[in-house]
Amino acid sequence: MTTTAASIPVTLKLYASLGVYLPAGHARNEAAVTVPEGTSIQELLDAHNVPREACHLVLLNGIFQPAGSRAGIVLKPGDAVAVWPPVAGG
Repeated sequence: MTTTAASIPVTLKLYASLGVYLPAGHARNEAAVTVPEGTSIQELLDAHNVPREACHLVLLNGIFQPAGSRAGIVLKPGDAVAVWPPVAGG
């Protein structure tokens, strides 16, 4: 008998130029998505083809997540991941 992992709902928020990676039907800069239990922040972003080098500022429920920790942080139901690209200007 094969078992499959349960799915959990999370919110993916992509700002500025990253909005093109949100799934079809998203509202404004965010989308409600479903991921398998055990999915990390990095796996969520990879699943939506968000380039790693474009993920400058990543927040999980409003708390900064450095690049080195994103693969090890597992999402929980209701989590919100927000991502901003590098910004230039002056």
